Amino acid sequence: MAMGEQVENQNPAGQPPAYQPAIPDPALQEPALHKAGPEAPGRTTISDTAVAKVAAVAARSVSGVYALGSGTARALSALRDAVGGSDIGQGVRVEVGQTQVAVDINLVAQYGVPLQQLAQKVRAAVYSAVEQFVGLDVIEVNVEINDVHVPGLNDPKTTAEKSARQPAP
Repeated sequence: MAMGEQVENQNPAGQPPAYQPAIPDPALQEPALHKAGPEAPGRTTISDTAVAKVAAVAARSVSGVYALGSGTARALSALRDAVGGSDIGQGVRVEVGQTQVAVDINLVAQYGVPLQQLAQKVRAAVYSAVEQFVGLDVIEVNVEINDVHVPGLNDPKTTAEKSARQPAP
């Protein structure tokens, strides 16, 4: 080849080379404006109310749980419902730390349900839901069964029906 002669780059078959994108020089790239994923900077705060609601929904989903809360709490809830409010976390108390949570569940069981088994099922459901949906380690779930609901006994509807059927003295 003589000096000043240009040589076209061709592959052995005489074809022009395939397109190859240039590899960017990392030193010339602009820094990313944000990072996505778990290593991104920032802080997440999950309120006690949010954790309590997750735990309450999990506890209510267990067959054999009649209601959450004590008698007084349920009476206040009925009043709150009558005026248009709600407290889905009723009967649940939580203590939330940076990475851990402790949960106390107060409930009324349905009559005929083995209470120890019910407590274990509620405990398992709450552990699972809080760890899955909230992402905190559950250190304990305390279950207090404060009453047993017996159908027909002390039901407001049943009591009202009985009163209506009884003749006045």
